[in-house]
Amino acid sequence: MYPSFFDTFSFGWRDTLDISLITLLFYNIIVIVKQTRAVTAIYGLLLITIAYFVTQTLGLFSLNWILENILSSLFLLVVIVFQRDIRQGLSSIGAKQFLPSLFRKKQADEFILGIICDAAVSMAKRKIGALIVIERNVPLGDITERGVRLDAVLSRELLVSLFWPNNPLHDGAVLVAGAKIVAGGCILPLSSAVTNRDYGTRHRAALGITEETDAIVIVVSEERGAVSLAVDGRLTGTLDATKLPRVLASALERRL
Repeated sequence: MYPSFFDTFSFGWRDTLDISLITLLFYNIIVIVKQTRAVTAIYGLLLITIAYFVTQTLGLFSLNWILENILSSLFLLVVIVFQRDIRQGLSSIGAKQFLPSLFRKKQADEFILGIICDAAVSMAKRKIGALIVIERNVPLGDITERGVRLDAVLSRELLVSLFWPNNPLHDGAVLVAGAKIVAGGCILPLSSAVTNRDYGTRHRAALGITEETDAIVIVVSEERGAVSLAVDGRLTGTLDATKLPRVLASALERRL
């Protein structure tokens, strides 16, 4: 008598762990690439793969040979196309903390958020351009090195004075970590994905740093006197004194 399927089939705790880890891996990959430019690139690679099998079936040998050589270097192609997204994803995974720290609690403190929001709204009314970077889990030591280290206690007056016209540091970004102003006059990487002509250098810089790290950036437009918030390479604009604290607090809570 032949053994039944259930007699030869075994499923232990190792199999459960294996499947769970694979599911978690694919879930995190989907979360990382979701709503990024990587999605369109994945569609392109998928179309190339489909075209390869179609040309093979139809006997289009020359085109099939070209596609075969492209797919043979698929790993290298993925690294080149997704280099920024891979770097951002690895940074996010490496920076995750599973236990809440006192530093993160302080960073989400309403008093600190109030100082930052009050300063931003005050500068918007006076049409003073500003770029305030709030450090999260990914360290921004390289950004600090591009500016002037301050290590000063966070205050509304100091934030406004750093961006005051003719101040030597007013053109750069200010880096805030917890209850400290770490550095001023910082140079940020510019985003290359901006197509909106209303976005100037400050907005491109805000998007650039949030594309590469988990930082949150407040932008004050010098021309329009409008306040915007950049998170994960996306910009939320026209935030007033009521909306800004709510949107900023929500963004910070999502990143915890």
